Amino acid sequence: MSTLLLLLLLSNSCRLGQSMSREEKLKLRNQVVEMFDHAYSNYMDHAYPADELMPLTCRGRVRGQEPSRGDVDDALGKFSLTLIDTLDTLVLLNKTTEFEEAVRRVLRDVRLDNDIVVSVFETNIRVLGGLLGGHSMAVMLKDTGYHMQWYQDELLHMAKDVGLRLLPAFNTSSGLPYPRVNLKHGLRSPESRTGTETDTCTACAGTIILEFAALSRFTGDPVFEVHARRALDFLWEKRQRNSNLVGTTINIHSGEWVRRDSGVGAGIDSYYEYLLKAYILLGDDLFLQRFNIHYASIMKYISQPPLLLDVHIHKPLLPARTWMDSLLAFFPGLQVLKGDIRPAIETHEMLYQVTKKHNFLPEAFTTDFRVHWAQHPLRPEFAESTYFLYKATKDPYYLEVGRTVLDNLNRFARVPCGFAAMKDVRTGSHEDRMDSFFLAEMFKYLFLLFAEEEDLTFNVEDYIFTTEAHLLPLSLSTAPHAPSPANTTVQAPSLPHLSAYVKSLWSEEELDDSNFDWTCPNTRLLFPDPAFPRNLRDPIRSAVDKSCPRPAIHREPGMGRPPLRAQDFMANNPDHLELLRRMGVSLIHLKDGRVQLVQHATQAVSAVAAEDGMRFMQEMMELSSQQQKEQLPPRAVQIVSHPFFGRVVLTSGPAQFGTDLSKSITGVRGFVTVAEPYSGCAELSNAAFVQGRIALLQRGQCMFAEKARHIMKAGAIGGIVIDDNEGSSSDTAPLFQMAGDGRNTDDVTLPLLFLFYKEGNILLEALKEYREVEVLLSDKARDRASIFKGEPLPGILVESRRDVQEEEEDCSTDQTSPVPAATLDQSHVRTVEQDESAPHNEEVTPEEDVGPAIKRNPEPEEEPEVDKDSSRKSVEAMMADWREDLEAFQQMEDEL
Repeated sequence: MSTLLLLLLLSNSCRLGQSMSREEKLKLRNQVVEMFDHAYSNYMDHAYPADELMPLTCRGRVRGQEPSRGDVDDALGKFSLTLIDTLDTLVLLNKTTEFEEAVRRVLRDVRLDNDIVVSVFETNIRVLGGLLGGHSMAVMLKDTGYHMQWYQDELLHMAKDVGLRLLPAFNTSSGLPYPRVNLKHGLRSPESRTGTETDTCTACAGTIILEFAALSRFTGDPVFEVHARRALDFLWEKRQRNSNLVGTTINIHSGEWVRRDSGVGAGIDSYYEYLLKAYILLGDDLFLQRFNIHYASIMKYISQPPLLLDVHIHKPLLPARTWMDSLLAFFPGLQVLKGDIRPAIETHEMLYQVTKKHNFLPEAFTTDFRVHWAQHPLRPEFAESTYFLYKATKDPYYLEVGRTVLDNLNRFARVPCGFAAMKDVRTGSHEDRMDSFFLAEMFKYLFLLFAEEEDLTFNVEDYIFTTEAHLLPLSLSTAPHAPSPANTTVQAPSLPHLSAYVKSLWSEEELDDSNFDWTCPNTRLLFPDPAFPRNLRDPIRSAVDKSCPRPAIHREPGMGRPPLRAQDFMANNPDHLELLRRMGVSLIHLKDGRVQLVQHATQAVSAVAAEDGMRFMQEMMELSSQQQKEQLPPRAVQIVSHPFFGRVVLTSGPAQFGTDLSKSITGVRGFVTVAEPYSGCAELSNAAFVQGRIALLQRGQCMFAEKARHIMKAGAIGGIVIDDNEGSSSDTAPLFQMAGDGRNTDDVTLPLLFLFYKEGNILLEALKEYREVEVLLSDKARDRASIFKGEPLPGILVESRRDVQEEEEDCSTDQTSPVPAATLDQSHVRTVEQDESAPHNEEVTPEEDVGPAIKRNPEPEEEPEVDKDSSRKSVEAMMADWREDLEAFQQMEDEL
């Protein structure tokens, strides 16, 4: 957030007591630096010059060489993204020598004319913002006379090159930019492969002004600021005039709202942020006027303390959804900048309680604080708001919040080659991903949270933070700039005069609320009672703690039910097939492996049976829709033996039969052995080796339950089925839940989990390399302190300040809807085709597999292209790197 807050608000805020000693803060600050070094050095050692680090396989993510992740990959432009995004972080963390070397690397190695299509939004905030932040730091260091004396604005020249490559995207009648542009060919040429898009998100078009205006004022070329202002003007004109809200997605040509839901999270978030910050950086009242009008509507319609809920722009009293996304965690920090501290405290406390329940803030969570989307890509917005609330209140409570963030990152996200995003916060499983914003933002805010003034080599109050936390100097407000619109005649006073103006307000006996629209109020007057922030937080903590109701099971009366329920149907059960026949429903096996259900009412044995068939088909369609929306409970395979020691967690799918790991406190721990035969479809010839171990099996050739019975007969304590589809991965494929075989499976008493090929190959390569590999099968990754209880702890383990306790029952394993007790055996209802012109002929098309499975997230997935040799090499490199890291981890632990 802005230095305006630091100048006008923080210096006079009350201190609530020093419950954290200076030595403790220093220790935490040093810990932040050590964590940054771990992430940055692994990127430089294993990934550079690639855009991002893949921390599980210890290699760089190069676009086109990895399976596509869709829009997420639009941030990657083969321009060493992470290094550019990290430049000003190096300076803030007092790593001047590393910064100077990083700048030389950027100038020497980075190419900006790559034939690649990138996101205009991401390239602006990360690359252009990173180069401008780096330039700002280089100039500052050069002015001190000690460093960067050779620097001649080279980063600024690169920044202008980036700006010119983005400019073609603004060539629209509305002024709103296209969402993507080709770095080399621009738009609309045969080679550009872009320029046909019609829609963009509000934040994508409205988060340009800081970087483009800074570029104009640094270079003296007004063209960039002019285009950014034009886009903001158009968005303002297209706001819904009654609610004064904006939608999430807009047509860049017509200005029509494509998505009319409105909130402060994904798709809109930084549009509001940049209106307020543009006022601070550029000194134009117009931006503040617009922000205040929007903010009043946000507080009227969207803010339902402590919640922030999306609404419809035309009917703002009508909620648009019942869940919140994690990107809205920036909003309490923006409210601090606005001076509206009370709702900032309330919303932040709600976010903190959700974080404590799940260790991280889930990518989306419901209004009763259950997991909606389970991922957590190491987003920094919660840490950002924590920092600014601490600066505004000086309440040491927020230092403890920051400590929790640090502890969770080290305990759950840290891996030998960096920090891995959480694939599922409920299980603790990882994703092979470390986004550049983790280095650009997270460590800045955490360092500033624990740093004292003398720890900083420059005055951070002279800069404003962009949405990517890049530092732009406030002195740009006095630089030459594009003319303001004709209707704007009043300029904000210069910063010293504004500061004097606000300070004069503090001397008044009573606060005038109207002044809050233009200033940051004095927290000394807002919070005369040091306990006031705590009084705001306590009710919210209680509300979240009590918000995990168990859904009651409502059973419908027996009247009107078909003789066979859709949720009980087994595709290979002869009795079920006979019931379908009597109801006029036939089952067809398609060539592509799917099973199709079709009803012909005239073929039913009676009119009553035909009605039963129609009800069955309707249930099947509802079940299909429900299962597509549900998030099935994933499980975790945690490698606990040398050299992994619990630091690697693989996402796995559960079975509908056997031991329910969600009800096991300790999980099942044992060494793994490959079953012979590998398919597990016959009695095992190596039963003596499997006894007391966890058997590895290959998918296919027989039912999952049959595999489980064979390994159980051999004395196995668990089983892991590995996909035989080369290249499949939990990164790109929906999760599997293995079903039974149509028979009673109560005799299966061991756990059986499913791994996709990529994750299974990591386990097989580990077994080949180390011979003895021990894993823990559980519902979620276990804290290493509990895994090695009573044993010496290997590697680094940063202890929490609180005793490690078993988690209380929470919402981490709850789903939005309960998973049906029984589902399709050989099939999963994936698509429903209904001929409206023939209401008596209905068909449901499930997906069949030799090993039955149920999937979630049924969106079509691209077939990943995998280079087998490079995959093998990457795994081998990962193993070697882990060995080398062990000594370093042990040394770090000794130092702690």
